[in-house]
Amino acid sequence: MPQKIVIAGTGFAGVWAALSASRAIALAGKQDEVEVVIVSPAPNLVIRPRLYEAELENMNPDVGGLFSAVGARHVPGLVETIDADARTLTVVRNEGVRETFAYDRFVLAAGSQLFRPAVPGLAEHAFDTDQFDSAQALDAHLKALAERPESPARNTVVVAGGGLTGLEAVTEMPIRLRAALGQDATFRVILIDTADQPGRSLGAATVPHFAEALAFAGVEVRSAVRVTAIAADSVTLSSGETIETSTVVWAAGMRASPLAGQIPGEHDDMGRVVADAYLHAPGAEGIFVTGDTARAASDDLGHVAAMSCQHALSLGRVAGHNAAAELVGLPLHPYSQPKYVTCVDLGDWGALFTEGWDRQVRLTRAEAKAVKQEINRVWIYPPAADRDAVFAVANPDYVIVP
Repeated sequence: MPQKIVIAGTGFAGVWAALSASRAIALAGKQDEVEVVIVSPAPNLVIRPRLYEAELENMNPDVGGLFSAVGARHVPGLVETIDADARTLTVVRNEGVRETFAYDRFVLAAGSQLFRPAVPGLAEHAFDTDQFDSAQALDAHLKALAERPESPARNTVVVAGGGLTGLEAVTEMPIRLRAALGQDATFRVILIDTADQPGRSLGAATVPHFAEALAFAGVEVRSAVRVTAIAADSVTLSSGETIETSTVVWAAGMRASPLAGQIPGEHDDMGRVVADAYLHAPGAEGIFVTGDTARAASDDLGHVAAMSCQHALSLGRVAGHNAAAELVGLPLHPYSQPKYVTCVDLGDWGALFTEGWDRQVRLTRAEAKAVKQEINRVWIYPPAADRDAVFAVANPDYVIVP
């Protein structure tokens, strides 16, 4: 019976873990001795970084053919429990049947999910762009606004959260509202941010550019406040202000998949497993963590990989390679990703492109927008289902950067 590598998740890290593991197995000529199995509800890679956009076509490309091309097998279902001592997983297949999977190596690539604190009305009344189905729900809601009687609530959108996701969502919103309500429609778009200035966490040099882009889009900003309650037709802030709105978009941070909490060892405040240089979960032999479930040092200067596709792509390659390398006798590869960039889409204003952890501004407006579109539409998409072409870019030290 072949040894088995099981990978949970088909996000960026999960897909590339499967491809990299398959490459390592092929390099060692042990395709008959080691099997790669990927567990997720469907063999699709959701392009989460683009879910703030108005057009959702091709946001969940099928990667089933890609897995087949490299000899990996997809199982439709979800990993429910992890038994690190027994090296087994409970998998709930899509049809509801529970099955126990034994593994020789397990790679947790189950990603992250939107942080949902105990805000009254959040679950019942807020929208988000966290997953493909929730982005579709927001899209349908926005397109149906024109069918409602005109009112302050109908004509107002509130975005809660001033991080990258919130900034991209709020600056795209005027474009979406003009499409839904008409080019000459009157509406309000309001950003709620707990920080004193939107984008402040990205460094002082970026703040004036974010302020300019928000003003260009006509976005109102409420700084240093938080949402305390959400109703069907209003939102209440910690300042005591109540805003009439029937559209609240929640974008207030991320947390690692709850599955990470089942893995023994140290975790950070976002629920990620603190990994070693090879992306082992140090407290659980045979388990690797990657993508948004891993807290991993990206360089020797104290920087840690962010919850981003930029890091997930490389983390996935390294975790998949190392999981296979331990079984087929290849050298392990330490994770390292010292180059860091950010590229934030800011609606009609353009985009903002920075380099380094100190966020040195390199490109703005149209020039940065061109780079962002290249990233969004080309670089982060899965490759064609060609084994040789895939293996050429699935090595653990391959990094795509602008």
